[in-house]
Amino acid sequence: MLEQIQDFARALQASRYAVALTGAGASTESGLPDFRSNTGLWKDVDPVSLISMTALRRRPVDFYRFYRMRFSHLWGAQPNPVHKVLAALQREGLLKRLITQNVDGLHQAAGSPDVIELHGSLRECQCLRCGRRFPSRLIDVEVETEADIPRCQECGGVLKPGVVLFEEALPADAIEAAIEAAMKADLFLVVGSSLEVGPANQLPVLAVQHGGRLAIFNLTPTFLDPRATWIFREKAGQALGALAAELGISL
Repeated sequence: MLEQIQDFARALQASRYAVALTGAGASTESGLPDFRSNTGLWKDVDPVSLISMTALRRRPVDFYRFYRMRFSHLWGAQPNPVHKVLAALQREGLLKRLITQNVDGLHQAAGSPDVIELHGSLRECQCLRCGRRFPSRLIDVEVETEADIPRCQECGGVLKPGVVLFEEALPADAIEAAIEAAMKADLFLVVGSSLEVGPANQLPVLAVQHGGRLAIFNLTPTFLDPRATWIFREKAGQALGALAAELGISL
């Protein structure tokens, strides 16, 4: 791995506009489960039937129980080396934009100053009636019947997690910013993403189509491996930690 890290470090230092995209694998080292693995959140679960707008309306008890389980993992989670190294690269000016599919807020907790959150944030909730946003502690409650559904303190509307559910569109401002960043990137890092979910998986494609070089930090193969200049199969925290050491960056 060392030779690849050294080569990639030189490329990163020479880059004019490096961009990173992170997926669930970036947070597994913080103890947060991924989605599609044998121990992931969607094991034995049909996500469309449970975490969609339809599920929120028709199966609210199951819906809020699922998210309460997610909160039980979230509250104690701390940034891991992946988050810390990417935040350090941003501070050093080596990483221009950071895009994430994650909703855990750990990039911000690590000190990343500017994060494009494609799928929203689990650390807040939103009223479906008036649009106000609140801390997500308000929906981390026991829901046994429809009478227990969390409601807005201002207008009484239903509160939903501040994440993009199935049947919802991605935030327009986030996807537009991500596309712009990908098209400008001369170096694009994929960190902890299987690249199975669109439209996020098309961002590195855009980067390559516009002349950017691709580095993939992921334990399993992706459909873009043949187009990548660098592939790191180690845990992302280990590989990025080695990168930080090579660059002389302290975390």
